[in-house]
Amino acid sequence: MKNIIYITSAILLISLTFSCSDYLDNTPSGVLSEDQIITPKNVDGFVTAAYSALGNDHYDIPFSLWPYGNVRSDDAYKGGSGPNDIQVFHFMEVSENIRTDFGELDKFWFNSYSAISRVNKALDALNRVNEDDFPLKKQRIAEMRFLRGHFYFMLKIMFKYVPYITEDIPVEDYGSVSNRALNNDELWEAISQDFEAAAKNLPENQEQKGRVNNTAAYAYLAKTRLYQAYEQDENHNVININQEKLQMVLEATQHVIGKYSLEKDFGYNFLSGSYQNGPESIFAIQFSDNDGTLHGRLNFSDVLSTPQGIGCCDFHKPSQNLVNAYKATEEGLPMFDNYNTVNVDYQNLDSFKLDPRLFHTVAIPGLPFKYNEDYIYKENWNRSPGTYGYFASLKENVSPDCSCFVNIDPFYGNSKNRIEIRYADVLLFRAEALIELGRQNEALPLINQIRERAAQSTTLISDYEKNSVIKPYIDGENINWTQENARQALRWERRLEFAMEGNRFFDLVRWGIAAETLNRYYSKEQERIKYYQNAHFDKNKEEYLPIPQAQINFSRGEYKQNTGY
Repeated sequence: MKNIIYITSAILLISLTFSCSDYLDNTPSGVLSEDQIITPKNVDGFVTAAYSALGNDHYDIPFSLWPYGNVRSDDAYKGGSGPNDIQVFHFMEVSENIRTDFGELDKFWFNSYSAISRVNKALDALNRVNEDDFPLKKQRIAEMRFLRGHFYFMLKIMFKYVPYITEDIPVEDYGSVSNRALNNDELWEAISQDFEAAAKNLPENQEQKGRVNNTAAYAYLAKTRLYQAYEQDENHNVININQEKLQMVLEATQHVIGKYSLEKDFGYNFLSGSYQNGPESIFAIQFSDNDGTLHGRLNFSDVLSTPQGIGCCDFHKPSQNLVNAYKATEEGLPMFDNYNTVNVDYQNLDSFKLDPRLFHTVAIPGLPFKYNEDYIYKENWNRSPGTYGYFASLKENVSPDCSCFVNIDPFYGNSKNRIEIRYADVLLFRAEALIELGRQNEALPLINQIRERAAQSTTLISDYEKNSVIKPYIDGENINWTQENARQALRWERRLEFAMEGNRFFDLVRWGIAAETLNRYYSKEQERIKYYQNAHFDKNKEEYLPIPQAQINFSRGEYKQNTGY
């Protein structure tokens, strides 16, 4: 049973009485000053409130980033009733009509900075207490630096240029800090410094599940340094891969290797109950149910992805292109060059050799939903099959008979953790850095660890994975392990391993191949899907989203709009 960090009140609600004649002149007797609130006894309440912000999102402003990392990529269709259902996400899917006045982007920005404000308030409070009175002071500060880095990382990959605000800046001055006060590299460096500070002062283990530790900080530091290494110009072109930053990735991952491990079965990462906070889960958002609140602390990011046959609303649909990417050759290797020539037909699966991770990632008609033989996924579970096809996303969903599956009419939510960084991430961060450093031979066993685990991930799907096959890469036998081929293998592995987890689009931007990849994808989709007819990705613009116009107005023009908008 996981331990959930509950939100406690940082401010007492006290009855307030006034004299009718002199209340404007006197300090009310029922109001606590900030100094009275910030005490060693109360300060942890500010920390808990900051942690709670990790789940303070909604299906149209999801911190899981499914519309931005998956639907914007070649991995997923928007889903729902049709293109007009949350139309903003439709525009993301086809890279058309992305505007500065989208309310969803404004709310995402606002929610993120509300979270950062909570973190900064906690840091300010912690700085005011004496360590002798609150021995956990350094550790809690480190936890807050980690959380601040996390929220800034999301903002950075979404908008590129954002104002970097610390605890030293009053809330009322937030709008006066320019989003261009730091350039691209300086902003990455500021985020990295939060994770550096966290790593140095966090313990290796935490008693309470959900609190971050130093290994999680090093893992996130490695991720940040990897993104920082791909240097971009003002038009978002990758102009250099910084070798020094890649070396920093290796240094950070070295602190993680061996501290965690891969799950024995890939599918265990996406199960509820005792599988949560497992050996591969480095940083995960904790959710809860039956906790004394109305519905519990559910994952509201992903409530829309429940298939229509068991709930609502059938969004976040795996693309045919993604399903095709799981095809394998007779030798068990990816079909790099011709994977998308012939579609995988779910009615004739035996005709294809498939990577077993497909069955953990994509719900396929005729097969058990979340491994449950009592719930066979059916064609009529799909809301708009003529538009979005018959596949559904599995990773964020749970079996309908799970006690963690909660009716919040008209939706169904669940309290399963959402893993933000897995050990598999760290192995591939390290492999990517090694490949770009020209040390691809050292990356080969890391990638093969991922593939070998995938090969044995059949425990949950043994009744229907007879046609699955995956083999490790063997230099000189089934592949010529040059830097170019190693790079292609690494990028393919990241797609198959982390599909539908909110990463794909941001990977493409980091590598500098978003435009070519997505326009190639659109050209194929246009042959069979009507609403893709005008889809086109505008290079040097749509790698990032526009700064919300409402925020530019709030800053009174202090914020500068991104290129092309």
